[in-house]
Parts: sequence; structure tokens; C-alpha cells
Amino acid sequence: MIARKAPLDADAVLVRAAAWRVALTITGAVSLLVVVVLVAAFSVVLTQIPLGDLLHPGPRETVVDIDGLDILMAGTLIGVAAIASAGLLGWLVTRRAVRPLVDALRRQREFVADASHELRTPLAVLDARIQVLQRSLASADPHAAVVADLRADSRALIEVVADLLESVEVPKEAVSDPVPVVPAVESAVASMGLLARQREVTLVIRPSGDDLRVSMPASSLRRCVVALVDNAVKHSPAAGTVTISSRRDGRHVLIEVTDEGPGIRGISPDRVFDRFARSAPAVGGGGSSRRGFGIGLALVQDAVTRYGGSAMVSATSDAGTTMRLRLPTSAAPKH
Repeated sequence: MIARKAPLDADAVLVRAAAWRVALTITGAVSLLVVVVLVAAFSVVLTQIPLGDLLHPGPRETVVDIDGLDILMAGTLIGVAAIASAGLLGWLVTRRAVRPLVDALRRQREFVADASHELRTPLAVLDARIQVLQRSLASADPHAAVVADLRADSRALIEVVADLLESVEVPKEAVSDPVPVVPAVESAVASMGLLARQREVTLVIRPSGDDLRVSMPASSLRRCVVALVDNAVKHSPAAGTVTISSRRDGRHVLIEVTDEGPGIRGISPDRVFDRFARSAPAVGGGGSSRRGFGIGLALVQDAVTRYGGSAMVSATSDAGTTMRLRLPTSAAPKH
């Protein structure tokens, strides 16, 4: 019986592709060096022996040591062998160097999957209890609105956990029905209203006249906007304003969240969406973010990338920071 090799997981495929890219880069660099050496050797030989005499030596010529054509052929063979050896060596060394990344990525995804699975049951129980409480309250009860908000928050948290479980699979081609952007943005901003009021920060949504739609689940889109708004609120000064806007940009939809904080400090704006990256503490006021791990923005980057989008810092200065989600636009479904 012939044993079949286990299929590679998505992380192993990504790491192997990275190893190939590094190996090709090393091979290209060595190849360029070999070509330069060969050109120099050819130039030296051709300056000493005319090309015609080199290819067709005369009968009366005396070859003292080695024919010039033999030198060129030997140099070419050595160059090709050096390029092949450099490529093989680069591939082997790179594959060995990045092998630990496969285990790290696998453990990371297992942790997310295990944590999400463990959270599903208690969240479902919590949602059921809130639902029972909501049904037991009269419509005129002053606490009915608060309980309704609790129910909405519990449902949103269940959707986040389900979305995290989906992200672990890393599908090659994620397809979703067109989802309206404005309702998802409004829902995300509404869920952040209480935290914003506690920090004395005003949330402002700039209206969009277009019917913006993206091919991304509403729960994923809502989670991304919540993460950006939460980050903006944390870095806003008291009595500050966080502005959320959405607009069409060609074949893409742009969602921007702007705060009035002190800007990104102590780290390059290109790295704020990396895992465990964080900005330096604000100096002289502005913002109330605590020292912590920068996982939320990294999850945003992962989510939008799965659906063909990107997340970035479009502007940052002493007057504030603007973070942008760029997602491919999608047409409204036909009825």
C-alpha cells in the first residue's frame, strides 16, 4: 500500500511561496554578478584577439596556452553552474530558515479556532438569557431599551466569533453577496456610541449619496468599522470628534475614520496594522489609549484582504489620523 503525502495547509503554501521568492531573488542577484564577470572576461579576451580570429584562427597562428574560444566557453559553463548552484543553495537555506514560521502560523490559527469554538456556547447561552429577559419586560418598562441594546450587542458578538472561525480557513476566493455599506457603518457607529460618550468623544457620520455595496459579509464589515472607530475613540482627546465617511472611488469603496488625536508616533504608519504594533504614548494630552497589544487592526487587515481590499493610514499629523478601508465595489443584486 502506497502512503499518500498529506496535503499542505494554506500557511505552508504561503511560506513555500515566500521561500521561492527569496531564492529567486538570491539567484537573480548572483546571476547579475556572474553576468558582469562574464562580460568583463569577454571584453578582455576580445580586446586581445579580434572576433574573426577568435572564431576562425589562421593555420599559421601559434596557440601558446588556451584558445580564446575555449576560455569563453569555460567561463560560460562556470557562470551557468554558479547560477544554478546559487539558486539551489538559496532555496534550501530559505526553506530551512522559514520553516519555523509554518509552525507559528499553524499555532496561531489553532488558537483562534479553539478560542472561537470555546466562546460560541457561552455566548449562545448569554444571548438566550438576554432574550428571556427581554420577553419578560413590558414595552413601557424603562429598562427595555437597554436590554434591547444588550441583545443586539450579544448578537453582534456571536457574529464576530463566527467571522473569526471563517477567517481561520483562509479561503482562496471569498465570494459574498453585495452588502450595503451605509447600514453596516451606521450599526458599527451606534454600537460604539456608549464608549464614545464615556470618553466625551462625538461620533459624526458624513452622509453618502451613493448606494455603496461591497462583496463582504455585513458582520465582517461591521467588525472592521468598529475596530477603526474604537481605535479612533481611544486616541481622541476629551471633547474631540471622530468622523466616519464612505464614498466611491472608481471601482472601489473607501471608508475613512478620522480622529483629532496627536497622530501616530514612535512607529511607521505602514506598520500600525501589523500584529502587536502600537503607537508611542501621546505627550502633552490627547488620547487615553493604554499600552496594549495591537491585534484589532491586524484582524481588520486580515479581514479586508480576504475580500480583495486593503487597510491603510491615509494621513496622520498633529491634527489627527485618518485610517482608510478600500474595498472593491459590488453591484446591487437584481430582482
